Amino acid sequence: MQTSSALPTVPQLKAEARLLRKHSVAQGQPISHSTALERIAQYYGFRDWNTLSARASNAPELQVGMRVEGRYLGQPFTGYVHGLATCGSSGHRRITLQFDAPVDVVQFDSFSSWRHRVSAVIDAGDRSPQKTSNGRPHLTVSPLA
Repeated sequence: MQTSSALPTVPQLKAEARLLRKHSVAQGQPISHSTALERIAQYYGFRDWNTLSARASNAPELQVGMRVEGRYLGQPFTGYVHGLATCGSSGHRRITLQFDAPVDVVQFDSFSSWRHRVSAVIDAGDRSPQKTSNGRPHLTVSPLA
């Protein structure tokens, strides 16, 4: 099972943000350092810089029974890890989550599809490699503080 060390360190993430700023200036579209940090966080599948920074620093590794929060198909959730298993040598894991409250995974007003429990493959950053049409991971999960 991979640990949070699979993510770059905070200094490495900040270096990536500096490179992103430098590239943006070269393209004639300068951005602030805080914007660069937020974009780096989104790239790694985290909702914001603070979440990524905490995870890269010292966040605990996911374990069965752990309380978690995140987004599944764009919908926020809280729940717990019901199952967790490694998937080959790639560092990916299969996670099964039990939601506290059912999550409607359909974004249409006239139709709903509720999920109480889901299984998905996640990478070392605790997000699914599969993405929705808008480029966001199907699943992002982090320990509940």
